[in-house]
Amino acid sequence: MSSDSFASSGQGADTDLGFGDGDNLAEAAGHGADDNPTEAVPSDDIDLTDDAGPKIDPNLTGGRLILVGTPIGNLGDASPRMREAIETADVIAAEDTRRFLSLAQRLNLTHTKRVISVFDHNEGHRAPELVDIIAAGETVVLLSDAGMPAVSDPGYRVVKACAEAGLPITSTPGPSAVLMALAVSGLPSDRFSFEGFLPRKSGQRKTLLTELKAEKRTMVFFESPHRIADAMDDFAEIIGVDRPLAISRELTKTYEETLRGTVGSLRDQAAEGLRGELTLVLAGATEVETAPEDHLGEVSALVDSGVRAKDAAGQVAKKFGLSKRDVYEAWLHRD
Repeated sequence: MSSDSFASSGQGADTDLGFGDGDNLAEAAGHGADDNPTEAVPSDDIDLTDDAGPKIDPNLTGGRLILVGTPIGNLGDASPRMREAIETADVIAAEDTRRFLSLAQRLNLTHTKRVISVFDHNEGHRAPELVDIIAAGETVVLLSDAGMPAVSDPGYRVVKACAEAGLPITSTPGPSAVLMALAVSGLPSDRFSFEGFLPRKSGQRKTLLTELKAEKRTMVFFESPHRIADAMDDFAEIIGVDRPLAISRELTKTYEETLRGTVGSLRDQAAEGLRGELTLVLAGATEVETAPEDHLGEVSALVDSGVRAKDAAGQVAKKFGLSKRDVYEAWLHRD
């Protein structure tokens, strides 16, 4: 995946910028969200020669942190507010400085020369540096390779540090693969949860899906094309083949597509191969009339395996959306 690749369409320039709110191009770089990222790392800082100086009251100087949402594939989605924030910032904190410079060049943006990298494995020590810069009265723009920083992307620790220091934080919103996929899925969107990338390993995926099986809200996941077939097999095994599902790929790009069906029907399509960045939207569990007494066998099995009765009741209650107290009381008064 390269930000240098373009495809033209009537909607404006497509560029392979990666997931919105999401993959921080880790999939392309070889260090996924659940990997040990020791392979491809973002480029070195461009320039950060100024000493941040002592901390002073940001309310007197105007220092602040701005989280900037960037296009997830179509440069036409770059907003005027995004442009203004980048062009007026004192410091740019980018997930990958080279990708930022490429984006700025394509959008013909002028910007500060003080561009530093903030990615997963340097964010811990970058955060206090950025706090000092903002406290000294300067504006820092934080952005990821595509989408909204801090949402399944680097940025959370910087935001947390600034919040704890009492510094002003704001955002210029941008395109979101999560919200776009949810909106076009045709599935209930009044309540939903975003679960990020599915675990790479099948055992970990199955554990997560087992925890989410009884979730009544619509769920949104990210997955890569080379793991989608195996992931769909796990969905079929744990969630069941009849659960409604939508898979969106290449959102905002030339070959954007949303597949709608069930876990079973889309598993067959996934087995044939799906290309591009994938966002899965899974319908929540339907309301099923069930009582604590219906699940006492599972509680007993957990107790027999060494789990404390209260903990076993809690696990079963969570799985089936029941009250822990009701399940525990039913187990205590079982025949």
